[in-house]
Amino acid sequence: FTTVVWDTLSRQSRFQRHKYHYGTFPQDFLWGVSSSAYQIEGGWNADGKGPSIWDTFTHGINTIPEVANGDVACDSYNRLDEDLFMLGALKVKSYRFSLSWSRIFPDGRRSSLNQNGVNYYNRLIDGLLARGITPMVTLYYWDLPQALQDIGGWESVEMIDLFNDYSDFCFATFGDRVKFWITFNQPHTIAWAGYGTGAMPPNVNNPGTAPYIVAHNLIKAHATAYHTYDDKYRASQGGLVSIALDADWVEPYDVTVHREILAADRALQFRLGWFAHPIFKNGDYPEAMKEQVRAKSDLQKLTGSRLPAFTEEEKNFIMGTADVFCINHYTTKIVNHLTDELTPASYQFDRDIVENEEPNSPTTVIWGQRAVAWGLRRLLNWIKEEYGDPDIYVSENGAATDRGMTWDDIDRVFFYKTYIDEALKAYELDGVKIKGYIATSLLDSFEWLHGYIYAFGLHYVNFNDVNRPRTPKFSAHYLYQVMKDNGFPVTEVTGKLWGHFADDFMWSTATASYQRSKKRRDD
Repeated sequence: FTTVVWDTLSRQSRFQRHKYHYGTFPQDFLWGVSSSAYQIEGGWNADGKGPSIWDTFTHGINTIPEVANGDVACDSYNRLDEDLFMLGALKVKSYRFSLSWSRIFPDGRRSSLNQNGVNYYNRLIDGLLARGITPMVTLYYWDLPQALQDIGGWESVEMIDLFNDYSDFCFATFGDRVKFWITFNQPHTIAWAGYGTGAMPPNVNNPGTAPYIVAHNLIKAHATAYHTYDDKYRASQGGLVSIALDADWVEPYDVTVHREILAADRALQFRLGWFAHPIFKNGDYPEAMKEQVRAKSDLQKLTGSRLPAFTEEEKNFIMGTADVFCINHYTTKIVNHLTDELTPASYQFDRDIVENEEPNSPTTVIWGQRAVAWGLRRLLNWIKEEYGDPDIYVSENGAATDRGMTWDDIDRVFFYKTYIDEALKAYELDGVKIKGYIATSLLDSFEWLHGYIYAFGLHYVNFNDVNRPRTPKFSAHYLYQVMKDNGFPVTEVTGKLWGHFADDFMWSTATASYQRSKKRRDD
C-alpha cells in the first residue's frame, strides 16, 4: 500500500507543517462555489415536482433540530435571479449545483417528465453561461424520488437502469451547455448514512449488508451512466464525467508504528477506496477491504462474504469510468488500531486532532468541525500516489459558523486561507495536478440533519424573512480576492525585505543576574 505520504509529510516538523506558502495556481484553475437542490431550492411541490425521500422524511418523523425541512429553504426556485447576481458578483469561474431528479421526473421515470423542472434548470444554466460561469452539474445529491424508494431504492438493481435513463435525458437536454458532470455526490454517505446507520433518508438501519449492496449498485449505476455519455454524447459535446467522493485525511496515532499506518490506510480504503479503487484502479474493491469483510463474514459463519463480488466483465466495465478525480474534504482524524473491531474495518477514529497547539493556530474548532488544513495536502498527495496521478478537483471544502453570523465570519476566512494554501502547496511543491477548488457553499442553506443551526454560506440568509434576503459575509469578500489573485502571489508586503539599519544602530546582547548566577546563598 501507499506509504509515501506518511513517510514524508507525516514526519514534518511542526514548523514545516505550518509554514505559509506564497504562489499562484495555473491560469486555467477552476474556482467555484457549490450548492445542492434540496438544500436551497424550496418549492418542494411547486409546478409539478414530485416528493423526494427528504420530503418524506422531513414531513414525517422529523428529528432535525427545530423540526426543520427544505420546503422553502433559500427559495432559490423562485429567487434564481438573486442567486445568479451573487455568483456574478463573486466572479467565480464555476458553480457546482445539483439537479432535483423528482423535479424533472416526478415519479423518477421519463414517462412522468415535468417540463417546468426542465425550464428551471435551463434558465439556471443559461444564466450562468451569460455570466461566463461554467456549470458543474451533479445528477444525484441524495434526494431520490420517493416513488423509486417505494420499489426498493438503491438496494434494488433496477435503480441502475433507472438512473441511467435519467442521466441519459439530462445529457441530451443540458449537455450542449454543461461540460462537467458529476454522477453521485458522496456515495459513501448514501450507502452508510442512508442504509447503514439509518441516520439519513431512507433511514434503513442495516449496517451488516445493506451498505455493501447499495454501494455495489451505485458503482455500477455510475459506470453505466459514464458509458452512456461516452457512447452517445462525448464526441459531440466534449464534456467530462466524474463522481464526487469524500474523505477525511487519516493520520496514524503513531506514525513510527507500522501497525498504526496500516490502520490509517485501511480507514482510507474503507472510506475512499471503497469507490475510488474500482473506478480509478482496477474495477474491484481494495484488497484490504475484501480481506477484512471476508474475515468478519467467516467469523459470523456465513457462506460467503457480505461484500458482493464483481464479475471480470463488470470490473472491465467499471475501471476507468471517471475523467477526473473529484474529492470533498472537510477535516482530519487520528486513527489507531484496535484488536477487537467495532466497525467494518480494523480501525477506530479515536479522536480528532488534539495537539497542544497555540491559540489561533491552524488547528482550531469551527462549530464542531476541527480545522486541520495540512490534512488536505496529505490527502491530495495520497490520491496522487494511490490512483496514478489524476487531475484532481476539490469539489467541496468549507466550514460552518453560527447561523446568526451575518458578517464577521473570521474563522471561516482563516479556514479558507489555510486550506487553499495547503492545496497550493500540493500543486507547487508536490506536483499534484489539482485543477480546481469549489468552496462550500454559496449561501446559508438547509444543512441536512442539522437543519438551519449551522451556516456554511458565503452569504447570510435571513430565514425568518419571507423574502429570504441574502447578504455577503466577510468570507465572500475574502474569497473573491483570493480567486482574483489566483492564490497568494508574493507582493511587496509578503516578499522578503532586504536592507540595512542606520549606521548608529546599537547592536547588543542581554542577560539577567539571577539567570546567570552559579552560586546561591543558603542563609
